[in-house]
Amino acid sequence: MSIASLHASEFYRQVAETGVVWSIKDAGGFPAPLASEGKRAMPFWSSESRALLVIRGVPAYSGFNPVPIKWQEFCERWVGGLTRDGLLAGVNWSGGTAMGFDIEPADLQRNVEALRSGI
Repeated sequence: MSIASLHASEFYRQVAETGVVWSIKDAGGFPAPLASEGKRAMPFWSSESRALLVIRGVPAYSGFNPVPIKWQEFCERWVGGLTRDGLLAGVNWSGGTAMGFDIEPADLQRNVEALRSGI
């Protein structure tokens, strides 16, 4: 299993337990850089500390602040909005370039909900 896959699995588990997704935002809004497969991806993390690691460690995100999003709000508003805008969801990006696993928003929701039903 790749590091990105491990980070994604941890994302699903943590979000299922806490009911919170984290993103980052600056005065210009939420980032959605171009992902490797040519689509844009908006990054999300399973904890504030993970988001802060990227803010502190990746110069492009140094002016951003972590933003908590309740799971219910994420499902009701964000999943549909991301899908309409043609964006992927970046899951627990990490490292010096903030890279990781990108997934369709509805698939992210299904993966977390599958774990939440077992809690």
